[in-house]
Amino acid sequence: MASPTERPPAWFDAWFEDGLRFECTSCGRCCTGANGYVWVRERDVSRLAARFGRSLDDFGRKYLRRIGDRYALLERANDGACVFLEGDRCGVYEDRPDQCRSFPFWDRNLASAAAWTRAAEECEGIREDAPLLSRDEIDSRRRNCG
Repeated sequence: MASPTERPPAWFDAWFEDGLRFECTSCGRCCTGANGYVWVRERDVSRLAARFGRSLDDFGRKYLRRIGDRYALLERANDGACVFLEGDRCGVYEDRPDQCRSFPFWDRNLASAAAWTRAAEECEGIREDAPLLSRDEIDSRRRNCG
């Protein structure tokens, strides 16, 4: 992926130059399953620690795991869902990590129109009657995940 301040190469994204339709429905489906990590950066951890009134170290011990030289949110042991999923809603939505904020505008979902269609099978917010987000808005959301 290009650096967070650069646009990816033209071959990567020419198909969505006119924008994409998406509106989060807060269904929580993107917060479930045991097939990935929610990577967090220092600003994510600071935001979440402040939300819970915890020190960075205390928050980290309770909610994070180290994977190589990075940190990820813990998952619930029983179902692999995000530790902050409450019912079918994000319990920290206003303070969610940047990776979550940039969904569904991830490389794998934007690689092709077919990939976007596959993402729509899992994400009910990708639909024809959703607001059309401009290319600039998509790029802005993608920069959050860099």
